[in-house]
Amino acid sequence: MVEEIEAIFPNLQSSSYQVTSPENQAYNCIAWAVGDILGWWWPVPDEWDAYWPSQLARNDSLPAFIELFASLGYTPCDEPDYEVGFERIAIFATAEGFSTHAAKQLPSGRWSSKLGKLEDIEHSLPDISGSIYGSVARIMRRPIP
Repeated sequence: MVEEIEAIFPNLQSSSYQVTSPENQAYNCIAWAVGDILGWWWPVPDEWDAYWPSQLARNDSLPAFIELFASLGYTPCDEPDYEVGFERIAIFATAEGFSTHAAKQLPSGRWSSKLGKLEDIEHSLPDISGSIYGSVARIMRRPIP
């Protein structure tokens, strides 16, 4: 629901974001970023019985999320700009270093996010920065398989 999304992410009120899917509780932002729409990925177990690769650290620190995406072939990069032949993700974190969210870049150069249990949206990176997700802490890329 647009009103709920904009209440949680007030930067969206003045942006050109688009809702791109209905609500779905089967997957979250990390799963969406890695291409899994059937599971919930999170390092800290909760009521969702979340998946996390067993060989990786199970905490919500930024290094743990960087390690997750590195295990999937992503490497750090400095620029969020679209680059032919690569797919990018953006990891969001709080000022204290706790990872909160991941978004994936679309071929248009815009970004796509699954907002928790809510909808997927297409947006720019600053649109979802703020008190809930913090800000972009790391951009990573990998060659398109």
